Amino acid sequence: MNTVNSFQRNLNQMSQPAAEFRLVRRTFLGRASLGLGSAALGSLLVSDATNDLLGAPQELSSRGVINPLHIPPKVKRVIFLCMAGGPSHLESFDHKPKLAELDGQPMPDSFTKGQPIAQLQGQRLVCLGPLARFHRHGQSGQQISDFFPHIGSIADDICIIRSLHTDQINHDPAHTVMNTGTPISGRPSMGSWVLYGLGAETENLPGFVVLTSVGGRNPQPIATRQWSAGFLPGRLQGIPFHSAGDAVHYLNSPRGVTRDQQGDVVNSIGQLNVLGNRSLQDPEVDTRISQYELAFRMQMSVPELLDFKDEPEHVLDMYGTQGADGTFAANCLLARRLAERGVRFIHLYHRGWDHHNDLVQYMNVCSGLCDQASAALIKDLKQRNMLDDTLVIWGGEFGRTPMAQTNKGKAGRDHHMRAFSIWLAGGGIRKGHTHGATDELGYNAVEDIVHINDLHATMLHLLGIDHRRLTFRHQGRDFRLTDVAGTIVKEVLA
Repeated sequence: MNTVNSFQRNLNQMSQPAAEFRLVRRTFLGRASLGLGSAALGSLLVSDATNDLLGAPQELSSRGVINPLHIPPKVKRVIFLCMAGGPSHLESFDHKPKLAELDGQPMPDSFTKGQPIAQLQGQRLVCLGPLARFHRHGQSGQQISDFFPHIGSIADDICIIRSLHTDQINHDPAHTVMNTGTPISGRPSMGSWVLYGLGAETENLPGFVVLTSVGGRNPQPIATRQWSAGFLPGRLQGIPFHSAGDAVHYLNSPRGVTRDQQGDVVNSIGQLNVLGNRSLQDPEVDTRISQYELAFRMQMSVPELLDFKDEPEHVLDMYGTQGADGTFAANCLLARRLAERGVRFIHLYHRGWDHHNDLVQYMNVCSGLCDQASAALIKDLKQRNMLDDTLVIWGGEFGRTPMAQTNKGKAGRDHHMRAFSIWLAGGGIRKGHTHGATDELGYNAVEDIVHINDLHATMLHLLGIDHRRLTFRHQGRDFRLTDVAGTIVKEVLA
């Protein structure tokens, strides 16, 4: 306590302006800290009596701002399976016999004239027929391509939307629209909005977790701002986890540092944060304190979370993984384990779906890595009676063109924003249903069109939130995930 007492005396005697105090304090913290894991330990070592004396928060800010909920919720959590790169709807969930008839013929100008095109701009546009066969699956008879036999086995549990469209034709801005509802960088991600509205169900893990895997053609980079909290409090941002190696970077104690040493140094840092913030009144300092507490609890909870030894062999076989190996399959199983432990929003990215060429080869690679595990997640949640209160969303940031893009004779498809397919499953979702349609070539969404803002509005509705009332005031205006748009897609609701 000598450090804290000395700091308190200096604080009482100081006449420097707040900006100078902030600089001195930040310099001390930067030099004194032993890392996030170390800082986490200290704040838990502060006794309840000390917390009461200093006015430190007793627990995480786990309650959301929507209390009570606007409407009765159908689900309490979301698992978003993002096929990053843009899987082709024409080889997955949108069968187009007419496109097969026109294979190799010029693409009609009536579809493409005046339309934004990515890499095919200025080139001769030729129709490329579907490179997969489609079959009807389940009692619902939903049409799904042969690339996805396992998803075909859950056809009666999912709702396919064939009429989604977005505003952006390139990867990063299209991801930004999908994740934040707008192409403008710096806005909060949907996971942060959900956590802001509902709060967390667990104090031992983050309320918003991100998992990534790689496999396929040209894995597109995914910027960390895609799970940023934007202008919302920093504690609401997504926390990347890894299903191989250290689950969270910098969480473990540094080598050679004992528990007592951590406690001695970081206990002082935690108290200094509280004392200093009496003058600064910076909400991000409160965020830092609460995240230190969370990080310490994670030192205890994360190793157990990543230990798959308690998973029966038949469950591992169902997902197609033998443990925490960094694959999409392992991440899907980890997503179920996170959901069981109360994580509110779980976002999986599989990077590799950007199939500009050699589409058949890379679709086989990507579907081989993702098809079985995606279906297994639905089956597993269903067997555990968790699907009824979980919303699962599967899809990419956009679709692919009906026109061919070739490289050395190996056919692929370019980016496409006018139409693509996703599927939903879980509580409140209409099972075995196909919603919307594209034109005969799969170029434009033409029936029951769904925008990303509509998808977000529907997701929030299922969580018990009126998307128009979940707002945050920033720079003089009220912002929301759906901005000034968004309509609930009632036809996909049970």
